[in-house]
Amino acid sequence: MVLSLAVTILAAGVVYLFIPHDEDAAPEVPRVDYRVELLTARRAAAYPIVAPEGLAREWKATSVRFRGDEGDAWHLGFHAPDGEYVQIEQSTQKPKAFIDEATQGARATKATQEIAGRNWTRWTGGRYDALVLKEDGATTVVAGTGSFGQLAEMAGALKAK
Repeated sequence: MVLSLAVTILAAGVVYLFIPHDEDAAPEVPRVDYRVELLTARRAAAYPIVAPEGLAREWKATSVRFRGDEGDAWHLGFHAPDGEYVQIEQSTQKPKAFIDEATQGARATKATQEIAGRNWTRWTGGRYDALVLKEDGATTVVAGTGSFGQLAEMAGALKAK
């Protein structure tokens, strides 16, 4: 029995040594195709659902969901080219609670930024910074760990159809 245990441990050691592994590598996040969810949300929502158009291929969509029972809540998450996270959140929920959740507790600043002809308000927080737009009966939040430049790039690419 001791001999069998020794052989098993030796075999496991050999496998560990010869199979490549990189403990420091970040896990690969799969790209998601959000076209079906986008079409569904645009048909069901009571406001114009937005999604980015014309972003570089390096922007990778990683999450998508639409919840009609929660104020027509639309979510689309992306990994930016440098690995930061940027998300688009839209809803008809009460703005105060919705923005607090979407920005993970960020606070409004007095700064605004004109992007594609619209005035977005900057919000800053410990985890996420955000750009917030209230119009068309809904609130749109572009938030994440990315810089305000990345958030503005995403906000500028948003189109409703």
